[in-house]
Amino acid sequence: MLTADLARSRTTDEKVTPLFIDPDEERYRQTARELIQLFENHLGEPKGDLEDAIDELTVADTDYKIVQGLAKLLKDECEFEVVASVDPREIRRRLFEKANERYPIVRQPTLGEDTQKLEVYSAVADDLGVSLEECYRGMYADLEDNKRLVRIGTRTAAQYASDDDTSTSTTNLTGSSDAEYEHTDLTVDWLLTRYNLALAQAVLYDATEMRIQVWDHFGTVFSYVKLFGLMHRIYPIDSDGERVAGTDQAAGYEAVLDGPASLFSKSQKYGIRMANFLPALPLCDRWEMVAEILVDETTGATRQFALDHTEGLDSHYSAGKRFDSDVERTLADKWERANTDWVLVREDDVFDLGAEVMIPDFAIENPDGRRAILEIVGFWTPEYLDAKLEKIRKVEADNFVLAVSEQLDCASEEFGSAADRVLWFKTGIHVYDVVDLVEQYATEMP
Repeated sequence: MLTADLARSRTTDEKVTPLFIDPDEERYRQTARELIQLFENHLGEPKGDLEDAIDELTVADTDYKIVQGLAKLLKDECEFEVVASVDPREIRRRLFEKANERYPIVRQPTLGEDTQKLEVYSAVADDLGVSLEECYRGMYADLEDNKRLVRIGTRTAAQYASDDDTSTSTTNLTGSSDAEYEHTDLTVDWLLTRYNLALAQAVLYDATEMRIQVWDHFGTVFSYVKLFGLMHRIYPIDSDGERVAGTDQAAGYEAVLDGPASLFSKSQKYGIRMANFLPALPLCDRWEMVAEILVDETTGATRQFALDHTEGLDSHYSAGKRFDSDVERTLADKWERANTDWVLVREDDVFDLGAEVMIPDFAIENPDGRRAILEIVGFWTPEYLDAKLEKIRKVEADNFVLAVSEQLDCASEEFGSAADRVLWFKTGIHVYDVVDLVEQYATEMP
């Protein structure tokens, strides 16, 4: 994402508006082309050289902040590594020891040409079994500017060296992103549309609340809500966005994403989580979002930021279901390695709780037709836990089981009718403990 200094938006008395660019405008397309080419030309080169080249890049009619913003998004998809034959710390240790033998600290400095420096490097290189050049270059290879650009997307410097076709149009990115669900192709169009999305994300760094309405891809969107740990309440809505009494009347869902500031040291961190969530919305065909943006920390004044599906934003997230919170992801990984007939399935159930709905984390199914629903109650604030417990108590399903962290300040009796179906865990959930619980409470699928 963009850093705050690269964000571009306009704030009025009523609203905040990101300063989107037109991806079809030729000057921006040319800028994107030149930047992509610049990055590819620096594969295998030091990061400092790449940074200098970006700073020196002059693109007619394109604002400096836009150039730097586009470059930041490309750097997010790059991998830089320490390239040295020997650990730079070991090279330095030996060089300093050898130099101390040859150049002891004295009161009067030696004047004239330093004739013994080469001898020191040569002696250390011989000791380490590397060339003189490897010793010299490796000494500070771990400094940030000296790290080498080894990967942009899935292509490496070695692959480029053996590839006659230097076209940049189809480079495939997996990048240094935090989550593997981000996967796209590096193109001019990708970079420019990604930039507009990043501008919108940057506005959300200071968000205090977000309300979203979606009319399709519910499971995908709410999985991302859980992935980024956003505390939420979900309500069924009709086709006009008005709340309705139950899911049987629902054409879509509204989610209110917020959280007590006590969960984080700064409210801005919660805004960053919201910013990370935003790319999930363009996965829907129809969506609307309204966020409250803190514009004055002293007075608490906010402005409104609104987006919807007509903005032309494009997501770089996957619409697939391979994502979880850390606890859920770990359980899913363990389940794949476990020896059990029970199959763990991502959430696809919606519990109608009247004015709200609840989407559990997993379904657990057996080939013989039995099925259970699993909800994981992890690390929440007391306020959110109370709301969570209230929702759980409203669930009327005999096959609804719970895995609850022992770190939470609650007891089994607080889970209402599900009190006997609670599995307590300390740091992680054990597959076979879940299986034992499910064996007791799973019911035949209709």
